[in-house]
Amino acid sequence: MRIAELLAAAATRGLDRLDAQLLLLHALGHDANDRAWLLAHDQDPLAPDVLQRFDAHTARRLAGEPVAYLLGHKEFFGLPLQVDARVLVPRPDTETLVEWALEHLPAGGSVVDLGTGSGAIALALAHARPDALVAAVDRSADALAVASANARQLNLRVQFMQGDWLHGVDGPYDLIVSNPPYIAEEDPHLAALVHEPLAALAAGADGLDDLRTITADAGAHLSPGGWLLLEHGHDQADAVCALLRAQGFVQVGSRMDLAGIARCSGGQWPITG
Repeated sequence: MRIAELLAAAATRGLDRLDAQLLLLHALGHDANDRAWLLAHDQDPLAPDVLQRFDAHTARRLAGEPVAYLLGHKEFFGLPLQVDARVLVPRPDTETLVEWALEHLPAGGSVVDLGTGSGAIALALAHARPDALVAAVDRSADALAVASANARQLNLRVQFMQGDWLHGVDGPYDLIVSNPPYIAEEDPHLAALVHEPLAALAAGADGLDDLRTITADAGAHLSPGGWLLLEHGHDQADAVCALLRAQGFVQVGSRMDLAGIARCSGGQWPITG
């Protein structure tokens, strides 16, 4: 079978064209950015072992497994990250949180990323600001293993700690960032995310349990004038801003993602004295 024929057949099976191209490049041992090569060689015949690998990955993708797990990597903020079923796949929406964090991270400042998962946020900050002291926390030893491996691969300095949000974390920090679980436990969208770790997705009846915990504890771990920035669900901005104000944060506001959705909210810990 030739490349063009295989991609056409994959489309009839319901596989997204981009997914099919990425999976075929992976089966061929090519870089994921080499899609132009497929177009230039669309009449090339494919070896049986390539067809076998592609078919196996296609079946897993059609069953809902993320492409990033099949490829073993995902780019985030320009960094190639190793990912697997131990961590969530980093989403482009989360780059909004990184961009906002960079605006509030002072020169030589300190930041802690809560629920780091693959390490995406912490590593993006460490790469963009090598002068900063970057720490990252996760309760999952498996997630920390993935994040630590990414840090070594990228030669970036991040202090990783196992813990439950800010419990046991010292500080104070100039900045606290987090993309915590924020999906309600009964949300029907969870059914489509069965391949990703549930503990990193769901947070109580309204999806706000972990956001409540973080906003309640953050003030004791921030320097005066420090910032807490949080990613949340598409319809949770008002609720998260209310949590921040209730805990005494000032300059509370939200940031839009590329789709114009209020994806992140945050506030500043007051400067006293």
